[in-house]
Amino acid sequence: MLNEKFFEVLSHEGVVAIVSCGDNGAHVVNTWNSYLVIEDNKILIPAAGMRKTQKNIEQNNSVKVTLGSKEVMGYKYMGTGFLIEGTAKFIESGSEFDMMKQKFPFLSRVLEITVESATQTL
Repeated sequence: MLNEKFFEVLSHEGVVAIVSCGDNGAHVVNTWNSYLVIEDNKILIPAAGMRKTQKNIEQNNSVKVTLGSKEVMGYKYMGTGFLIEGTAKFIESGSEFDMMKQKFPFLSRVLEITVESATQTL
């Protein structure tokens, strides 16, 4: 599901947008491509803030994520991106948390997204 082009995008720095939706509508939070850790069909993201995102996910665990890089060839021109759709939860302990804490000491939780679809957008 996460193909070679996706991993090529991740190898370049860029902004990642994470969209959650709760009672007060959609909320967007950002992080960086270099903060994403991929394990099978899961994306692990260090979370220091993201409190509104967590509150939304407790109500509705569906999320959308976009990321991209202008340095990766798209369908016709340089620059490509992806729309990821999936379900999310926050992790506060366990082996995944410990592994992420070693890489990103600033985190207080880990946002785990189980990928349901990954679509190249450019």
